Amino acid sequence: MLAEAVIEYLSGPHRQVIVDCTVGLGGHSKLLLEDMPNVRVIGLDRDPANLALAADSLSSFSGRVQLSHSDFGKLETVLAELGVDRVDGILADLGLSSNQLADGRRGFSFEADGPLDMRMDPGQRTTAADLVNSLSSGELANLLYMQSQESHSRIISKRICEARRRGRLDSSVELARLVASAVGQRPSSHRRRIHPATRTFMALRMAVNAELGSLHALLSHVPKFLRPGGRIAVISFHSMEDRIVKKDFRGRSIEGLYRLVNKKPIMADRDERRLNPRSRSAKLRVAEMQVSYL
Repeated sequence: MLAEAVIEYLSGPHRQVIVDCTVGLGGHSKLLLEDMPNVRVIGLDRDPANLALAADSLSSFSGRVQLSHSDFGKLETVLAELGVDRVDGILADLGLSSNQLADGRRGFSFEADGPLDMRMDPGQRTTAADLVNSLSSGELANLLYMQSQESHSRIISKRICEARRRGRLDSSVELARLVASAVGQRPSSHRRRIHPATRTFMALRMAVNAELGSLHALLSHVPKFLRPGGRIAVISFHSMEDRIVKKDFRGRSIEGLYRLVNKKPIMADRDERRLNPRSRSAKLRVAEMQVSYL
């Protein structure tokens, strides 16, 4: 299982501080705290609801957990505020948590109807509905293609623009049905392994939360804070994210900063994919810091 691989690669007898950049419900952090009795975890999340759930889940580790309401792209600022110079491990799980998907009011799911929101932090201003209802057909097509490589981006954007002339698009299920119709697929069709609106929803979510920009920022900060021997582990769920991580890790390994712990990504096995279909696209990459970064 990927969770077991994360613990295996980040654990060690001399680890002191681990940063969980996407603490979510606290699952990975709890495993790390249980595996390393002397380690301290700094948990970040931009979703205040998840932070509250993580605080409850990790309450038995009092004094060993610090939680911060922050985007992981601001890691440098968070660590500076905490007075932390170096850490021994950094974990970023780039997927959504199960409760975010299950809550129709958040707008992440095309199966549970709700408003087209998709903000991880409700304090943000721009929602998915704002993008869907304000961007031009060309801008929307570019967003869908650039964020998620949606091959039907132009026909989908055209249909969206046609539909919003009849009224504002605010429903997640309504958008999902529109996308499925645009690409000529029924949402319930078994001919496809994934829902036809998957890439559209992914692209909108990534744009609303500026996820690729945050990932680039995180990767640029990591060498400043990892001790030699420290490791960064990233679980990505989309080819663009994985490509960014792969390029960064390989580039820094060529520079002599990193050692690639796994040259090929670790993926969920058959049993995990059966129990958790979302894990079928997950890829884990791990790199180890080799020298002090100046």
